[in-house]
Parts: sequence; structure tokens; C-alpha cells
Amino acid sequence: MNDLDLDSLLGAEDDEGPRRRSRGSRSAQRRSKKRQRRQRRKGFVAFFVAIVIIVGVLGVGGYYGYNWIRGVTIPKDYTGQGSGEVLVEIKEGQSATDIAQTLVDQGVVASERAFINAIGAAGKSASLQPGEYKLRKGMAAANAVPLLDPKRRLQTTLTVREGLRLSQIFQQLSTATGKPVRDFEKAAKDAEALDLPSYAKKRLEGFAFPATYEVSPKSAPEDLLAAMVERYKKAADDVGLVAGARRVGHTPLEVLTIASIVQAESGSKRDMPKVARVIYNRLQRTPPMLLQMDSTVMYGLNKFGVSATHADLKSKSPYNTYARPGLPPGPITNPGEDAIKATLKPADGPWLFFVTTDTKRGITKFTDSQEEHDRFVQEFNRNQAGG
Repeated sequence: MNDLDLDSLLGAEDDEGPRRRSRGSRSAQRRSKKRQRRQRRKGFVAFFVAIVIIVGVLGVGGYYGYNWIRGVTIPKDYTGQGSGEVLVEIKEGQSATDIAQTLVDQGVVASERAFINAIGAAGKSASLQPGEYKLRKGMAAANAVPLLDPKRRLQTTLTVREGLRLSQIFQQLSTATGKPVRDFEKAAKDAEALDLPSYAKKRLEGFAFPATYEVSPKSAPEDLLAAMVERYKKAADDVGLVAGARRVGHTPLEVLTIASIVQAESGSKRDMPKVARVIYNRLQRTPPMLLQMDSTVMYGLNKFGVSATHADLKSKSPYNTYARPGLPPGPITNPGEDAIKATLKPADGPWLFFVTTDTKRGITKFTDSQEEHDRFVQEFNRNQAGG
């Protein structure tokens, strides 16, 4: 076998072939690399476009999602201090939610939730109190909260002192509320609405208890008078009026009538038990003495003052205790608790007379002697003449 044959067998003739294929492969590789680069560029562009699309979708979705969540979690609310004026009434027993609804209904705040959140953040949910408050329309809930402070209520505190007549109390209530006196006079006639005690005989005089009350322009006359009656009942329970009346041998109305005279005639609190004793001593004498109280005469004549004139004493009124025996038909004032207590527990003593000799200093003198009584009257006249 020659060398040529051996080379053929060994593949020597292919030595140039691989080199030729190698050159062809490099060209193919270059083309392949170009394709790969193009594909990578296309892939990058596609990837970038995809990212842009995804981000856009997420952005739009996120925007609307945020707004949706915000709308759910952040309640609708106004901004600023609002404008105009709105009178808002918080009623007894209303919850914070009830009040929030009232504020929304009257256009003060935008939503109940905004107010609930604001009042909770301020820590004042438990401090809301009944009354009238002045607010504005379209207020931020946080700005409305301070205006509901109890100190800003439009209510007026009215103190009714002991010993006033109903006519005087009506005038006070009228001034405090701006309502006419006739509205209170009308309300006073509705014994059922006022829930007067059965022994009151449908007459309010004596049962409008003197105390401090809160009133406002929206206070209804019947509600105010009913509150005074309710306060009377509490005082009557506290002093045990019904049981005490049985002990002193009188009806509850008679005790209250005596207490009203005690209130009107006493120069000071310390005199009240003695004045009550004088009244009991006169009623219990045999035969009974006339009470002869100027205060009852003046009440029957719708006059004010501490001393009745001779002309006054000729009155035909059932309240003229100079002419009629026993007690007058009912109370002549609205007595306080001290006068009622004194009537239920009068002082011990034989006194039949008393004279407030010095009205300015509230000095009252007691005696069981007619002559001494007359001297007290002269002293009274001298003090009155001296001013």
C-alpha cells in the first residue's frame, strides 16, 4: 500500500475540509450572534414594554385602589371653620352617634364618621351634655368639637329663690326664655302634664320648688314647670312630708300651706320653727284664734308688702285670715326645704304672737302676751318711719 492509499485510509484528504468548514462555521457564528443580538434587543424591548404596561396597569389600578380604600377608611369631611350660624340642640340621653346624625342633618359636618372620629380623638365622647350650642354650616368635624363644650351652652342658669309667688316665678322664666308669661300661666293649669301630687288639688302654687334650673330659648314652659314639680317631690321625699304631716295632725297640703306662710313671715331661717309654732298654737287653741297673717291678706289682694292696711283687712278674699278662721285655701308662696322642715318640726314654746320689728336686719320678736305684742308693733312702726 502506498502512501497515498494510507493517507486516504487515514483521512488525510480531509485535512483541508475541516479548515474550510471552520471558516464556514465562523461566518455562521457571526450570523448567529447577530440573530442573538437582534433577539436580545427584541427581548429587551418586549420586556421593557411589558414592564411599562405592568407599571401603567398597576399605577392606574393603584390610583383607583388608593382612592377606593381612602374613600372607605377616610370619611367625608369639610375643611375650615364653616360659615353662617346653626343652633344645635343636644337632647337628654342622646349618644355621640345620635348627635353626629343631628350635625349631619343640619349641615354642620359632612359625615357621622368624621364627627365620631374627631370627638374620639379629642377624648370628649363622654363630655357631651344636653343643651343648645351655636355652630356653623360646613365645618371640619375637628373644628366643630370644641364648640360643643358644655361651657359654651346657650342655656341660662336661673335660681328661683324661696318664698316667691308663681306670678313672680313666671316673670323670671319669661325673662330667661323669651317666652310670654301667658305661656307659663297656661302650662300651669295642666296638672296632669305637670304630674302634680294628688293632694295639690290641681294647683301649682306651693309646688314650684325654689332651686337652680337651666333654661334656654327652646325650653318649653310645661317642661320647666314639670321640672320644678319634680324637684319639689324630691324635697318632699327627703324631709318625709307625707309621714310628717300625719305626725303633726295635718294633711300634706295643709303642711305646705303653713310652710308657705312660715316662709313669707320669717325674718330669718332661725325664726322659722318659732313662726311655725305660733301658727300651730293659734290653730290648736280652744276656741281657735284667727291666724291674722298680713302675708295671706296681701296674697289674696295680689299685693306685695309686709304690712296690710286697714282697708286691706276688709278684703272678702278667702285668704284674709283676719276675717276667716283656719288656714287659707292653699299655699301663698313656694317654700323652700328649711320652711317645710320647720313646719314638720316646730319649736317648743307658748308663743301666740310675733312681730318682725326690724325688717332690714331680720329681727323678729315672739311673745304670748297681747300687751307685749302691741309694744312690738309700735317698735315696728317706729323703725318703718325711720326708714
